[in-house]
Amino acid sequence: MVVQIKSLGLIGIEAYDVSVETDITRGMSSFDIVGLPDASVKEARERVRSAIGNCGFEFPKKRVVINLAPADIKKTGSYYDLPILISILVATGALNDIPSDTAFIGELSLSGEVRSVNGILPMAIQAQKEGIRQFFVPADNACEGAVVEGIDIVPVRHVLELIRHLRGQQSIAPVPHKLPTPEDLLYPIDFSDVKGQAAAKRALEIAACGGHNLLFIGSPGTGKSMLAKRLPTILPDMTFAEMIESTKIHSVAGLLDKSTPLLTHRPFRAPHHTVSSAGLSGGGSIPHPGEISLAHNGVLFLDELPEFKRNVMEILRQPMEDGMVTISRVNATLTYPCTIMVVAAMNPCPCGYFGHPTRPCTCHPSAVAKYLAKISGPLLDRLDLHVEVPPVEFTALSSTGQEESSAAVKQRVNAVRQRQQERFQNTGVFDNAHIPAAKMAEFCPLDDSASAVLKASFEKLGLSARAYSRLLKVARTIADMDNSEVIRRTHIFESIQYRTLDRKYWSAKH
Repeated sequence: MVVQIKSLGLIGIEAYDVSVETDITRGMSSFDIVGLPDASVKEARERVRSAIGNCGFEFPKKRVVINLAPADIKKTGSYYDLPILISILVATGALNDIPSDTAFIGELSLSGEVRSVNGILPMAIQAQKEGIRQFFVPADNACEGAVVEGIDIVPVRHVLELIRHLRGQQSIAPVPHKLPTPEDLLYPIDFSDVKGQAAAKRALEIAACGGHNLLFIGSPGTGKSMLAKRLPTILPDMTFAEMIESTKIHSVAGLLDKSTPLLTHRPFRAPHHTVSSAGLSGGGSIPHPGEISLAHNGVLFLDELPEFKRNVMEILRQPMEDGMVTISRVNATLTYPCTIMVVAAMNPCPCGYFGHPTRPCTCHPSAVAKYLAKISGPLLDRLDLHVEVPPVEFTALSSTGQEESSAAVKQRVNAVRQRQQERFQNTGVFDNAHIPAAKMAEFCPLDDSASAVLKASFEKLGLSARAYSRLLKVARTIADMDNSEVIRRTHIFESIQYRTLDRKYWSAKH
């Protein structure tokens, strides 16, 4: 008789059903796992054999064949240890048949302890869709799975504990369904920590309101990194759908803390400039999410932008446009979402003082040109706002006055985002930065004077079609902040000033 136990697997951040089929027949003692398992799955044989023996059961001295169906999808990881053990115990008569609406997942230790695995949230979502009523998972993953409604997430710490439950001797209570709520004081940093820099703060607020990419350029010590790190404190609240999406990615990557089963605040990722292309975009023999996807629905901060390798920077170009990154390998081709705000910071030259009002630049002009040339035109085009961060004056630093708090700025940002949600209702667009080209005329109406200013600026500055589009989207956001449905000339003027720094630095580099 063939025993079937339900389990689940992962492809990227999406789960799929796996049926663990066990057949025990007479013959030479053997234990085989088929169904396209990789080396980590094949190692389950020794873990399962030892766990069964150390829990007081006898491993069958017969021919044991485990099939992981569907057999055309490569199985990876240690997810199937627990369902394989349960299927063998049912096949040998040590346990009664398992109901068809029950699924198991978990890694085993040699003594029978059940260890945590990655990706429980997408698995629980898939299990709920497939009508699974009870999902047995490692205890350390239980709170993560309990985010999903309509399914009982049962925490398992040890095989013996599970067996007593299945035999009806001592039941295990499922983890109550609970959604974590954002804490008001999650961030130890605040906008009010930054003295002066009103123009840079204004640019950050515009970026937060419209979801725009941003480049800070300025000398060392002007507060570029300090400003960027405070951007998450003013970003709009995440919707539940965004929380689930971001949490799934972090779950698959194994970055979720068991005390934080659901990401309730937007991610902020700041990879070091030595990051590899695979580390940024994702990769491996079975591709895992990289920094771009880990920042989904949040911020990817690239400090010291010219120090990143050229091929690493160029990887950003397509994901910034498409909101997704596709990784192709021999074993799989996976697509991860990456709707992100890219915030970059850089010095204007190797010494950092090119264009400084008081300190002279010690770099040779060719060194300045070479340094700035590390940032390609196409990448610069995709950064909506170019903002110069000047040195902070002593009067601002020594001021005892209270700067505006993140909470006050965030309140305005939420109001602007709400206006955008009403405008984009049922269109698939969520913020101004992602207005499709076909909808620009509909969502970005200009009055006559604004249209004339935009035309003159396009011709004088020699903007690309992409730069023109992004300039208009930034103007749309500024108009929203001004509570104006029509884009006016003042909104265009402010938007233009965020596209002129490339002329100051990149045009002056020779």
